[in-house]
Amino acid sequence: MKRRSKQPERSFPFLTINEREGKPRESGLTEIRGPYYSVVGRRYLEDLFETMGAYVDSLKFAGGSFTLMPEQAVRDIIELCHKHDVLVSTGGFIERVLAQGHHAAQKYVAECKKLGFDTIEISAGFISISTDDWARLIELVRKSGLKAKPEVGIQFGAGGATAPAELQAEGTRDPNWAIAQAKRFLDAGADIIMIESEGITENVDPWRTDVPAKFINELGMEKLMFEAADPDVFAWYIKNYGADVNLFVDHSQIVQLECLRAGIWGTKSLWGRVVTYKE
Repeated sequence: MKRRSKQPERSFPFLTINEREGKPRESGLTEIRGPYYSVVGRRYLEDLFETMGAYVDSLKFAGGSFTLMPEQAVRDIIELCHKHDVLVSTGGFIERVLAQGHHAAQKYVAECKKLGFDTIEISAGFISISTDDWARLIELVRKSGLKAKPEVGIQFGAGGATAPAELQAEGTRDPNWAIAQAKRFLDAGADIIMIESEGITENVDPWRTDVPAKFINELGMEKLMFEAADPDVFAWYIKNYGADVNLFVDHSQIVQLECLRAGIWGTKSLWGRVVTYKE
């Protein structure tokens, strides 16, 4: 049985909020994006974790940013995250590695293990790969002692800030097929499934709100994490699925998101309406 960390005493303890469980949590997970759109290093993260670390469950490098950094800088970030009970994920960079052959993929997984990563995200936004091969990658990651987090979505060409017109030209896949893939990946040992936002709540009008509902109905919320790196999007998820929905946001949004989860602040439609009931 995993021992949960005790939540640090917050200021203004006499004010009632939606209290959070200690880490490791099983629901209400928050993953933050690390280096990509802006530089995020150890000193920045020290401030972030000192103030909001209790609410961050994992940090994800994006766009393969760690491959541009000095090795010691990557190690320092990972060690700092672990000091604050924050897991560290690679992001979906493995699809770039796969283009260099299976030996490169094996070396990549081994190097991630050596540097101290906890999770390898496995995405296929820009490549075509069979479900069987995807499952074999999950097995490789698990045998290496790391967590596997496949990223599943309905938009072809998702990722890398592709222009909306290009994505529209690519088209989308059947949500039922994406759900079937997610089920297969969980059966193969994936810890949790990341749901790609493009085609659902990003670069699409109107939003495909039916898609998250289908995933949740089929798989339940605990095994799903929704990409929601836009305030309107994570507010929508909390409004519709409650404070304990698992979300991936930008590092700059952690305070705003947690204010919504706690029920202490919000937009007009959420003000004072986000509540929880726990024994």
